[in-house]
Amino acid sequence: MAIRRIVLASGNAGKLAEMRAILAGLNIELVAQSDLGIGDAEEAGATFVENALLKARHAARESGLPALGDDSGLCVDALHGAPGLYSARYAGRHGDDNANIAKLLDALRDIAQARRTAYFHCSIALLRSPTDPTPLIAEGRWNGRILSAPRGTHGFGYDPIFLDIERAASAAELDPALKNRISHRGLAFARLRELLMDEDWV
Repeated sequence: MAIRRIVLASGNAGKLAEMRAILAGLNIELVAQSDLGIGDAEEAGATFVENALLKARHAARESGLPALGDDSGLCVDALHGAPGLYSARYAGRHGDDNANIAKLLDALRDIAQARRTAYFHCSIALLRSPTDPTPLIAEGRWNGRILSAPRGTHGFGYDPIFLDIERAASAAELDPALKNRISHRGLAFARLRELLMDEDWV
């Protein structure tokens, strides 16, 4: 079966590496939109899935290829779901992981550990074309708790302060292969893999 080339609607190197690892073994070549000279879409949606669709549609329109968009974020219960949709730019500048972590820890400084529950959510949208009326949608959720200080060296984003309670380890302390199976993105991609196989994509 021929390799399917799909544009990832992101230029985030960490995300691209993680997604390629999750999709390894499938007949898919995932290429970052930044490698094709495509800029980011405006994230104007009100939900994770709306933003995923906006990103994928933009990448598909600009590249002429099927496109995969994802939107994910960290939702903290004590902060009424924040940073949520604004996770990547919580501290003001998009993608400043250290500043985002510092702001979140400051917001939770008076919150007891038992009340620092949180979850990562990921929505994925795969469009065959910019006008695809039936995109493939897959979602995943990873429950945990926010630590009082960063731990670990793997991953990116909020991984150093997100505790996987079952394993008593931060997301940044987990073996990357394990994280790819149990994370919000891993769960969403597992579901996407099922949808792709149902459609004979792989």
